[in-house]
Amino acid sequence: MATRTYSDAELEQLRGFPDSIGPDELIRYFTLTAGDVAFVNSHRTPPNRIGVAVQLCSLPWLGFVPDRVDRVPDAGARRLAERLGIPVAALAEYGGREQTRTDHLREVAEFLGWRSAGDLDFKELDQFLLARAIEHDSPGLLFRLASEHLRSSRVIRPGPVWLTERVAAARQAAQIETYTRLEHLLTPRRRSGLDGLLDVDTELGSTRLHWLSNGATTASPEAIKSEIAKLRFLRDLGVDHLDVSVLPVERRRYLAGIGRRSTAQMLSRRDPERRYPILLTLIAQSGVEVLDEVVQLFDQAVSGRESHARNKLADRLAERAVAAEDRLALLDAMLPVLLDSTVPDAEVGTILRGLGMQRMRAAHSGAPTRLPRDRGHLAVLDDSFSYLRRFVPDVLDAIDFRGTDAAADLITATAQLRGLYVAGARNVPPNAPVSFVPARWRGYLDDAVAAQDATAYRHYWELCVLYGLRDGLRSGDVFVPGSRRYADPTSYLISGDQWQLQRQEYCRLVGKTPDGRDAIEHARHELRDAVAALEEVLAAGDGAVRLDDKGELVIGPLTAETVPDEADALRDDLVAMLPRIPLASLLIEVDRRTGFTDLLVHAGGKQARSPELKRNLIACLIGFATNMGLTAMAHASGISYDVLAWTSEWYLREPTLRAGNAVIVDYHHGLPMSQRFGSGTLSSSDGQRFPMRGKSLTARHLSRYFVDEGISTYTHVSDQHSTYGTKIIVATDREAHYVLDEILGNATDLPITEHAVDTGGVTLVNFALFDLVGLTLSPRIRNLGRIVPYRLGPRRDYLADYPHAGPLLTAIAGDELIVAEWDNMLRLAASFKYGHTTPSLLVGKLSASSRQNRLAAALKEWGAIRRTIFACRYLSDETYRRKIGRQLNKGESMHALRRDLHFAGLGKMTRHHHEQQTEQAWCLTVVTNAIICWMTEYLGLAVDARGAAGQPIDDAVLAHISPAHSEPVHFFGSIPIDVDKELAQLDATGYRPLRNLDT
Repeated sequence: MATRTYSDAELEQLRGFPDSIGPDELIRYFTLTAGDVAFVNSHRTPPNRIGVAVQLCSLPWLGFVPDRVDRVPDAGARRLAERLGIPVAALAEYGGREQTRTDHLREVAEFLGWRSAGDLDFKELDQFLLARAIEHDSPGLLFRLASEHLRSSRVIRPGPVWLTERVAAARQAAQIETYTRLEHLLTPRRRSGLDGLLDVDTELGSTRLHWLSNGATTASPEAIKSEIAKLRFLRDLGVDHLDVSVLPVERRRYLAGIGRRSTAQMLSRRDPERRYPILLTLIAQSGVEVLDEVVQLFDQAVSGRESHARNKLADRLAERAVAAEDRLALLDAMLPVLLDSTVPDAEVGTILRGLGMQRMRAAHSGAPTRLPRDRGHLAVLDDSFSYLRRFVPDVLDAIDFRGTDAAADLITATAQLRGLYVAGARNVPPNAPVSFVPARWRGYLDDAVAAQDATAYRHYWELCVLYGLRDGLRSGDVFVPGSRRYADPTSYLISGDQWQLQRQEYCRLVGKTPDGRDAIEHARHELRDAVAALEEVLAAGDGAVRLDDKGELVIGPLTAETVPDEADALRDDLVAMLPRIPLASLLIEVDRRTGFTDLLVHAGGKQARSPELKRNLIACLIGFATNMGLTAMAHASGISYDVLAWTSEWYLREPTLRAGNAVIVDYHHGLPMSQRFGSGTLSSSDGQRFPMRGKSLTARHLSRYFVDEGISTYTHVSDQHSTYGTKIIVATDREAHYVLDEILGNATDLPITEHAVDTGGVTLVNFALFDLVGLTLSPRIRNLGRIVPYRLGPRRDYLADYPHAGPLLTAIAGDELIVAEWDNMLRLAASFKYGHTTPSLLVGKLSASSRQNRLAAALKEWGAIRRTIFACRYLSDETYRRKIGRQLNKGESMHALRRDLHFAGLGKMTRHHHEQQTEQAWCLTVVTNAIICWMTEYLGLAVDARGAAGQPIDDAVLAHISPAHSEPVHFFGSIPIDVDKELAQLDATGYRPLRNLDT
């Protein structure tokens, strides 16, 4: 059983020491106290003393002692030898007799308070493993958790084969427990429905399982109806009343993942105890996803008609302007006559008629009607009425829209519209609410009433309901029960009872006071200090930031940053020293040092890895990162397409790619050369556009970037040039909604505390939330001088104390609103910080909310204060401005590297669904970070080589050297992947030799 989980080589690794030990572990576990030294010195010979010392340190470190004690990492052996005053070579003479090692281990365990496992320990371990196996099915993870459990109990870990068999038994027990917990849901009717998912449906031409897995690629009426059909099918299976919360979230996600990746044939061959839980969790997850997709398609479809109407309106307004040219020309001829006081009044009429009566009659008859407030937008939308009717009745019938108090009338109107569709009625009920209708459209309804045109009133009222519903979904005033993306915003927050327990802890964590008035007072001092700094700059009046003669703020451009003359030449020299390497070889080398491919684990929890798996994973990563795809990669690498397709399906998923990327980032963060680039506390984010081939729900037309349509990847880059976050977003979405996601979800060792963005990443809500989660937002805002600065307190105080900067603070913040909502603001921020919800689900809603939403309004007021403090600091500190600009430039350089790497197919994305696009984007991020890591490490070796040759380099110059280049890396041509051959090319230190050392 154990050998099916681990290969013989992997079992041997589990029995021995790791290849190396980190500096923190070295200090923690290999530091001997005076008592430890006395215990060690109680043994007679030097080999025994150093051997016992190794066992004494290894047991707390590993939880067991390997048989070959002499194979402890060199750093540990040297540290112990130095402490004991014994030559390191003495360790090679230790433990010739196995009984000696065993006796010493028994003494060490007794000295440290450890013990061998007994029956009670085995029972506790089994219970622990069963509880963990219900959550996680990965054998490797369970093995590590079991080892940590034994170590925390000071129980010596038995051999890996024994422990692996315990893990396997726990996984089997977890499968039985899973079925037991769900058995009450598996009625005969539901079992029949689940089995029906695996049968080919003659109407569909495929299985229902395959049908459910194929999402829409365009927001057309047909696509909406197709998704609604899926939703109704799932509801027939009872999904809307299906509660699988008896299983942990991780278990549900794991089972659903297997169901998505398995074929109908594979599932049908599984035992019922295994098959039904997979299918049950799959349809439960599908029910939520399909519901979200129907609402998303509704939003996109009605928004698409709005954009279409706006374009048509622009054309009509242009035609109207052309038609008005003759009238304007006539007016130009008439005005001079009317304004000339020397022309007698009696002659004015004669002169005007002389301009041409026919021309004047034509101008009069062609006079356009006066435009409504919206310039006729709703009237043009009315042309799309028949298009909207093709899917709106089905959407309203299938979706239960609900709302907050602010949307009560809109929800009532939605219910009445649904009733009109069902009854086939034509006229709007007399009591139908209209309070939700925007002021710019109210005139249409009034005109229809005045004209007693019931048909026109119905059309305009219906359009107002639909677009009010769309806007309500975006702001959170309208929500959908059972949805994840469009749920009631309050459901995302920490519960009130939990918040009462966590408030003080959270405030200590982020350095905030739980009292709103104290927060206002602290902000008041911060603001006055920031304004005082700006006052000094403006009083000087001779810098890039100054006041003009009218008292207007002038912000001059930053002068070009002074870069040492030798920086460019140095970069070329260093790059010339680096070895030339194919991309596949680079990934193999980086994997040897980081082990990132070990984090790309099978979705089904399988642990055993074939010798070819590493090769196949690297081929898949290259295929997606370069945009070649698996077919072209199969030809380039000589690996079968079927093998690559199976590998990518089961191993390349967002969670595994994130984990693999994190270990690369962490390794890069620890490199000495990385510290010369930055400390890892500052990061930035920006969107990068990629054109799209074919249709996708995430693709949009954006003429500035795409000929047809495209998508955006939103990436987070550290000041060390590593990318720690990647997200696929709609190209027309506001980037500001996604800024916090990857920072709060950062699983790397990067200690991010400050974040830079361009104008697209800035909103008042973001300024507030960054502060409330204990982070600093440092944007570069276009037209910063045009923002409205806020103050706290009377204007006269600022005018008196700051005569130059004070007049700029024209608005006053609503401090009473902030005080009233302060606790809710902290609770919202804590919900983000503790991972209860993803910020992007709520940031956009809060930014779009009306003033009726007091929490959103308070956040905007707090954000206005934080933005003003930032603006004063930004304008008064040139060094701060340069730091932000430098970091944003690092993000741009990473865009260029990704663009170079993503070269195939003209860089056009070909994967149509969001999940697939996300996986490809993460493949690109992993490979990009591998290049950055390799470049950084070899640049460091080149710098060290120059220093050893008597040519040291100043760190101030090295700070201007970027690893975001790929000159030494070959992307093109055939891509043979031979892991063993590539590793054999490394020298004894594990690196390739540098080039041009003599020069």
